[in-house]
Amino acid sequence: MKLEESLKSKRFIVTSEIQPPIGTGVQDLVRNIDKIRGRIDALTVPELKIEGLVTDTMGTCRALKDQKFDPILQTTCREKTRIDIQDHLIKASEAGIENILAFTEDYRITGDSLQEIMFFHVDSGKLFSVVENLQEGHDIAGRELLVKPKFCVGSGIDSSWGKKVPDMELKEMEELAGLGTQYFLTTPVFDLDSFNQFMNRVGPIRIPVIAEIILVRSAEMGLFLNKHVKPGMVPNHIIEKLAKSPDKEKASIEIVSDLVKGLKDLCQGVHFIPIGAEDRISKYLDALKL
Repeated sequence: MKLEESLKSKRFIVTSEIQPPIGTGVQDLVRNIDKIRGRIDALTVPELKIEGLVTDTMGTCRALKDQKFDPILQTTCREKTRIDIQDHLIKASEAGIENILAFTEDYRITGDSLQEIMFFHVDSGKLFSVVENLQEGHDIAGRELLVKPKFCVGSGIDSSWGKKVPDMELKEMEELAGLGTQYFLTTPVFDLDSFNQFMNRVGPIRIPVIAEIILVRSAEMGLFLNKHVKPGMVPNHIIEKLAKSPDKEKASIEIVSDLVKGLKDLCQGVHFIPIGAEDRISKYLDALKL
């Protein structure tokens, strides 16, 4: 079942991010994720900008498609013109990619500020004007296309506010829903109570929400995320449990399992961020009986 069909069926969805390989190691990646074949709804491949290194996001999506996975092309908007976005989406369509996940830009400015809110702000007017034209069968200059692309578009949102969701974010989500966003992907979730408050605030928008879960596998990883991504992202009780446990993997799986079980009553799916551990996703799915 394709991602769009799964969303419409209102079943609980499981997706995961995978990093595009550096160089030409796509087949190694495919072997690593073979254990989750048929157990996961879609795989997101982000655009990576690493100085001096070459990654092929589009090629990775194409390889996943060839291997009967449903790929999601994660892309950014802020530094792209409408022409850039159009060219990117046409290439995606030609590669058979039907799922797009959009963000403004792939970095975070920490702090409760306008800049942080804008991290997950999708330039909706620019993105959806391009999508609308392409899906009608012509480019933004009015030239007819040989094939009408069809996209299932997801948009990133910040769920860390709990019940204190800024009016700007609510307005943005309502606008995205009106323009055709088919699901929202949140920032990483660790606190179920806070996330429940967030869902109560955004629930009236009536668009499926998928909660992001980072597979934190050690206390050191939790501390790293708190230092380099966002202060306080990983709660102390999770870091302490991982630090004290003699079996780090077992503790990590327990933490993730508890989160997923709680999220099943709050939203329509989860999205795993394995951070280089794609070969271990199956162990988390085994624990969740997925």
